[in-house]
Amino acid sequence: MRYQSICFTAPEQAELIESKIATSLNPDEVAGSTLYTLVSPGTELAGIYGGSHFPAQPGYAAVFRVESVGQAIGDIREGELRFCMGKHQSYQRVRAADTIPVPDGLAPQLVPFCRLMGVTMTTLQTTLARPPAQVLVTGLGPVGHLCAQVFAAYGYDVLAVDPVSDRRQWAIQAGLPRVLESVPHDDPSIARRIDLHIECSGHEGAALDGCKVVKKKGEIALVGAPWTQKANIQAHDFLREIFFNYVILRSGWEWELPHHSLDFRQGSIFTNFSEALRLLLASKVVVEGLYQQCDPSSCQSVYQDLLHRRANSLFQIFSWQSS
Repeated sequence: MRYQSICFTAPEQAELIESKIATSLNPDEVAGSTLYTLVSPGTELAGIYGGSHFPAQPGYAAVFRVESVGQAIGDIREGELRFCMGKHQSYQRVRAADTIPVPDGLAPQLVPFCRLMGVTMTTLQTTLARPPAQVLVTGLGPVGHLCAQVFAAYGYDVLAVDPVSDRRQWAIQAGLPRVLESVPHDDPSIARRIDLHIECSGHEGAALDGCKVVKKKGEIALVGAPWTQKANIQAHDFLREIFFNYVILRSGWEWELPHHSLDFRQGSIFTNFSEALRLLLASKVVVEGLYQQCDPSSCQSVYQDLLHRRANSLFQIFSWQSS
């Protein structure tokens, strides 16, 4: 069968193309038409759109309606809505084990948000900090914004920081009570009192800010990928803060957890996705008014607006229902 997909065909060039896929399923697979996919700007722009390997197909957050079920699958029915880490395309075909059901009552356009929520829910699983610990989140792009909401939903005392005024306003709109332009090193209620710093910008300066405000034995989880060097900071600046203040500086990359639950391991990627859907259903994490629905045929303008910071919304969703 033929389907449509977004393809990066050259540097900074996105096109909607037509592709073919076999209709016969493996016994452990399900397939169906895509309803929505969610853009992940950090990975898709820095990692692929501006990369060097083309053609490339972006995307890893999709909700689809099951239309075909493999012979070995007994607990999934046609017509169900499922989430998968699918690409920006009009049709999904995936192992059933790599999908999760959509809770009744949750609007389908909200489902893909669980993917970006899951990025920092790995840190939620691995941190030693427990509510009501003070948590600093730097970088309020899509991942950092959702991180701040998730940790607040679990009872952490969250301080959210971003130098971009629109991002701060979106955070305030979402109900986050403490949103600042910069990390207040000299505020006695913050300096050396932060239990956990979740760094979501990929900026060296933000990571160094965290080293200056976490308490002794406080954690810094580097979630934002360091795609490029952004500041001229000496390694000694980090070493001094880390050494004398017993800072635990570590990767916050989500893949520290297994995809699925394993014996003797705490947490998994897909367990976090399911929990994220529960938070969305309960309105513990709110994204209404923060996203824009886009037609896949406008993909080039969507990515150009994101690249040049012209986007009017924090999140961009592609709607595939007419594709």
